Amino acid sequence: MAMKIRLARSGSKKRPFYRIVAADGRMPRDGRFKEKLGTYNPLLPKDSEERVQMNMERVQYWLDQGAQPTDRIARMLEAAGVREKTERSNPNKGKPGKKAEERVEEKAAKAAAAAEAANAPAEAPAEEAAAEE
Repeated sequence: MAMKIRLARSGSKKRPFYRIVAADGRMPRDGRFKEKLGTYNPLLPKDSEERVQMNMERVQYWLDQGAQPTDRIARMLEAAGVREKTERSNPNKGKPGKKAEERVEEKAAKAAAAAEAANAPAEAPAEEAAAEE
C-alpha cells in the first residue's frame, strides 16, 4: 500500500483550510485517511507560526514507514528542517509565452523605428549644409 503525506482540503468556499494527513495513495484527496498529522492555513501571513502546524514525531514515523510526501508537503518539511533541500528546475516555466514574445518584438521594432527616425533628421541638415558649400 503506497502511503502519502498530503493535504486534505476543508473549510468553506473561498476560505481554504487544509489538514495534513497520512493517507493511502489510492484514496481521494478529501477521502479516507489513516491519521491527521497537522494543519495548514494559507490565509495566514507567511511568517505566522500558526500557518503550518505539524506533529513532527508522527510525520517522522510515517516517513520512516515509507510514506511519500507530496511536493507541497516536501517544501513544508524542508522549511521545518526535517528534510534536506532538493534542487528543483523547471526552465520552461520561466520562459515568456507567445503573446509576451510578440509584444517584445513589437516594442523592439518600434524602438528601432524611433531611433532611425531620430537619426535621419539629424543627418539630413548636415548633408544639406555640406551640399551648399
